[in-house]
Amino acid sequence: MAFSSEKPVDNRQPKLGALIRARRRQLHLTLQEICDAAGISVGYLSQVERDQATPSLGTLAQIARSLDVGMDYFIATPSAEDALTRQDQRQKFSVDGSSILYERIAADFAGNILSSFVLNIPAGYRSETVSHEGEEILYVLEGAITHKLDDDEVVLHVGDSLHFRGSRPHAWWNSSGSWARVLWTGTLPLFRGRPTSPDSNDKPKHMAGK
Repeated sequence: MAFSSEKPVDNRQPKLGALIRARRRQLHLTLQEICDAAGISVGYLSQVERDQATPSLGTLAQIARSLDVGMDYFIATPSAEDALTRQDQRQKFSVDGSSILYERIAADFAGNILSSFVLNIPAGYRSETVSHEGEEILYVLEGAITHKLDDDEVVLHVGDSLHFRGSRPHAWWNSSGSWARVLWTGTLPLFRGRPTSPDSNDKPKHMAGK
């Protein structure tokens, strides 16, 4: 499975960690406050802010929500207005610094609650441990990944699936030695919610008064 000819969407922005740190300081929020809202550890977010770790798309969405900004504050992604996508026409994109290539296959329309992506995962990739609202479904299209849910680990091969509550701590990695391709669908609101202008000094609603 080769991706040498595939290029993510061009994202000419400051480093992800610098954007997160600047926005957090603008809102006068501590690392702990962001981590409590995003379901990640302080140590991990500190690494992200120093560009020593790169969050997955789902974790970045949680961080964005805790900072009261839209995902487009951090990354440029293909629009998803059409319900129909074609395999050979979907543009891949990535989170700055990440080796995962994402293909967006869910559309945006009033009232939708699902997000869905095809994840192209290189050998050796390992995600952070995270917990969040909603639920997720993973379905392996190619290759294999190992998924840890609470304290249980399971290897998912082609055709295998896993459905779980996002509130359960989970992480996954690709130790198969080759690319894996996984369909991810969940109710985590990755690209929904009120985007806030970078010039806004308003604190997120769920952190009002802090």
